[in-house]
Amino acid sequence: MLKLIVKILVSFALLLLIVRHIDVQSVVAVVRDMQPEYLLLALLMQLLSAWLASYRWYQIMRRLKFSLGPLFYLKSYLKGTFFNQALPGGIGGDAYRVVETAALGHGKKVAFYGVFLDRVLGLVGLMLLNLLANMAYPDLLPRPIFHILNAIAVCGIAAVLMFAMLGKIERFAHFKFTRHLHELSAAMRAVYRDWRAIVLHSVISVLIHFVSMVAIYFIGIGVGLNYGLLTFLVLVPPVMMLTIAPISLAGWGVRESGMIGLFLLIGADKAKVLSMSVLYGLVLLAASLPGLYLFLVNRHKSESK
Repeated sequence: MLKLIVKILVSFALLLLIVRHIDVQSVVAVVRDMQPEYLLLALLMQLLSAWLASYRWYQIMRRLKFSLGPLFYLKSYLKGTFFNQALPGGIGGDAYRVVETAALGHGKKVAFYGVFLDRVLGLVGLMLLNLLANMAYPDLLPRPIFHILNAIAVCGIAAVLMFAMLGKIERFAHFKFTRHLHELSAAMRAVYRDWRAIVLHSVISVLIHFVSMVAIYFIGIGVGLNYGLLTFLVLVPPVMMLTIAPISLAGWGVRESGMIGLFLLIGADKAKVLSMSVLYGLVLLAASLPGLYLFLVNRHKSESK
């Protein structure tokens, strides 16, 4: 309960700080003039991103010897997304996915490893996409920020590769503190024991975030931020990395602050950027609603037995 209160306070404080420096009436006007077809396109892109993410998770769990096909993992992923977006103070979406996949009979530990690897690969995909975008558009951001973002991406990807090597050091398996890390690293090596899996999962991971960036791009165009898609690929991924930190309510406040901060570097209108970020947050919430439906249907079936 305390963690939920802290998250609410952080989100409220950040949003209040933003509103104090932006004309709210301008934001309302931008949202009012938004063409609904852009929101629909953004929603479709976000749902496509969720489907791709569930397929990547399915591929990981299949290599960990879990049964059932892609449809089970799509449904579980959507339900987890609902918990993350609509009920961030209760059971987490990742925890729900662990519990549901563990029920397949392989135990919570291996289920946790699968969900954790899915999360790690998602982060790698986001960093890789941002690195590629920065290389393609090196003059968009000031040089110090350009170098910092690239360093974060390179170091993050390198850290994951080093962690994968940990599973080869048997000595770590003998100490209580490092045993679980060794097992997790070994699970990663089991999943990515060949280059085909590494390439396939990496491509899917980059594509997942690319589709999400297209969703934000559609909203940006709809509110009047007439920049190219490559600009969004450079500016938005760092903001998404910030929202991973569990310090706010489903990323609210952190996302808006990050968006405004980076888009101001290229002279974007603050009211339009805030409108884009808020609308994207609402699109994320709308994209999580199928998960609510699936959860309620599953709960009804369980109660009927």
